[in-house]
Amino acid sequence: MKRSSTTIRLAAVAAASALVLAACGGSDSDGGGDKDSDAPPAAKGDGTLTIGSLLPATGSLAFLGPPEFAGVDLAIKDINAAGGVNGKDVVGVKADSGDTDSGIAPAETDKLLKAKADVIVGAASSGVSFTVIDKIMSAGTVMYSPANTSTDFDLKAPYDKPDLYFRTAPSDILQGAVLANLLVKDGRQNVAILARQDAYGETLAKEVTKNLENAGSKVAASVLYSEKAGPGDSQITEIANAKADAVVLIAFEETTTIVPKLIQAGAGPTDVPTYFVDGNTANYDKDATASLPAGSLTGTKGTIPGADAGDAFKKRLLEVDPELKDYTYSAESYDAVVTSALAAIVAADDSGAAIAKALPDVTRGGEKCDSFEKCAELLKADPKADIDYDGVSGPIELSDLGSPTAASIGIYEYDKDNKISPIEFIAGNI
Repeated sequence: MKRSSTTIRLAAVAAASALVLAACGGSDSDGGGDKDSDAPPAAKGDGTLTIGSLLPATGSLAFLGPPEFAGVDLAIKDINAAGGVNGKDVVGVKADSGDTDSGIAPAETDKLLKAKADVIVGAASSGVSFTVIDKIMSAGTVMYSPANTSTDFDLKAPYDKPDLYFRTAPSDILQGAVLANLLVKDGRQNVAILARQDAYGETLAKEVTKNLENAGSKVAASVLYSEKAGPGDSQITEIANAKADAVVLIAFEETTTIVPKLIQAGAGPTDVPTYFVDGNTANYDKDATASLPAGSLTGTKGTIPGADAGDAFKKRLLEVDPELKDYTYSAESYDAVVTSALAAIVAADDSGAAIAKALPDVTRGGEKCDSFEKCAELLKADPKADIDYDGVSGPIELSDLGSPTAASIGIYEYDKDNKISPIEFIAGNI
């Protein structure tokens, strides 16, 4: 399948769209922060950079866990092969974020904090992150998500100022603009949207709607369904009765139950051009954990934040985890660890507060370097060197609020076996 790359200014992707960086990949629900006064004491810089992984081994986003864990593990491997951080090897510890239904993230976070994690990579779900963000930051530890996209991390008090929270994934506001632009480019003028009723689904549906309407297309129906129960028969019927020329499905793992219902109602991918998002753009072939009948997704397109990491990176990930079948957010996880390590070197301190202070500057405005080894060499030659790490996931360019200001969105298409391949990458500045 042909793969191309487009570089544009993302603020112009869809007409009249002011793209404010904020929300992403998989918020299970909109929750309040956990302000546990019994949280473990702040991790101090003890000379050893410890990276905790709070990622989904179970739950509705479990398909994202393996590539994210692999990205963290590969980064630690590369850093240690290049000499480690401040003369010592980086240590990794793992925990399962689960999802908001399981509610295990706070207890799993305690395990990472007791292990003296200086940086916690995760969670993948914005909803899960909101259940532990206050606990992590109050412990003096950096929280660094490879997949969060909720606008609240930048726009809602008290998170609307520089703190210990960072992410390498761009906003769902951005993804909404790119997806709307794709629909318009494909000639879709009467679109139906079926979305999870949570912070992730509602934000993304709103952004797609806004950008479609600004571009002159119509939204024939916008239906929100319970994230726990899934869409009912009446909601499926509403989508089918809209007689749309495209269906956008904003979902997680429940996609495997929704698609057959849409097909039965005459509104499935075999009947109406269908579009997925990062929460459900995954392989559904016969070898996948969650599969659909062969041919049921042929021609369906989906969007996933992130640049083209390339075959070489994927091959190296397979050396870490030979069972990998998906690579979503692996590059973002890798870059979260590398930038944290570089920040610890610049600060000459592995404490969370020191890393947070140095993080934005190692990703912007200095001498370009595209690997930990090359960046570390520049810092070894001159400890005061101003570096600008461009990662596997893209240029990153963190704002003072800890969110990327330069990003890419990949557009993928399904073949007859329900496997995805990239066809285009949209890159630009926000």
